Amino acid sequence: MKNNSKLAIEIIFLLMVLAGAIAYLVFKPNPLPRKPLEFTLNSGSSLKSAATQMKQAGVLESDWMIVWLARAMGKAGQIKYGNYQLEKDISLYELLDIITSGRTERSRATIIEGITFKELRTMLNAHPGLRHDTSLLSDSEIMQRIGALEPDAEGLFFPDTYNFSSGSSDIAFLKRAYQAMQKHLQASWEKREADLPFESPYQALILASIVEKETGKPSDRTMIASVFVNRIRKNMRLQTDPTVIYGMGDKFDGNLRKRDLTADTAYNTYTRSGLTPTPIALPGLASIEAVLHPARSKALYFVARGDGSSYFSESLIEHNNAVNRYQLK
Repeated sequence: MKNNSKLAIEIIFLLMVLAGAIAYLVFKPNPLPRKPLEFTLNSGSSLKSAATQMKQAGVLESDWMIVWLARAMGKAGQIKYGNYQLEKDISLYELLDIITSGRTERSRATIIEGITFKELRTMLNAHPGLRHDTSLLSDSEIMQRIGALEPDAEGLFFPDTYNFSSGSSDIAFLKRAYQAMQKHLQASWEKREADLPFESPYQALILASIVEKETGKPSDRTMIASVFVNRIRKNMRLQTDPTVIYGMGDKFDGNLRKRDLTADTAYNTYTRSGLTPTPIALPGLASIEAVLHPARSKALYFVARGDGSSYFSESLIEHNNAVNRYQLK
């Protein structure tokens, strides 16, 4: 009897030690490799798949513990997909509670196609859900903080709606938008049409920004891209007003005059050949795709009809007639 009692006590002690070890692993905060740390659980993810995605994102060192914990707590089928952001070290228990309750980001901000990086910064500085860590930084300092290789920020942030936790850093927001642009641009570049007059994805991005600013009606986008691609192939100047306006900066008062078109700047495509040094705005995916898959045409000119659409011409005579019809009438 004494031996049985002793064995029972030893078993109970071992179970208590095991329970304590499990509790320690479940409730101790695990350090994050970076803060904030963002990760995505894809739609339709199983428990094992979600655990793998979190491990790959750096949220977990090992994925088996959270799988075991979710099954033990009866939450294996309650994983909610979406974008998550962690601001502090977190335990397995807290992490499981977050991904099963769907406590994703609580704020959002939208980058609109066609705005400039200067306008984007103004928008972010006014956003109440963001921590404004970039307010005193120059554009080049921001690019360094987000790990970008390009020296100029214009055009490099993907227009989309982004969700995030309230109080997140605007640096983290910009890094996400920058990485999204890199991802979409590279994917589109790899599927581009053959024999396009671009030496790099960045050149395509520059023209996409011009197409973004010139497009009034979405259905005209690929034709507008075709005009510019055709002009580049023929070594014709692009002669597009939005580049002149961008080059004028704060000097532009809303009216574009003839003297502005003849005043030489690095962005005046009436006085200089080729693409501008950088993009002139943030192009959306539709403009990127249009530049890399332009309409097949011989058009070299277009003019606004006044209803948002454009009239396209293959010859200067036809274009001048269209200008007289739609602009000078």
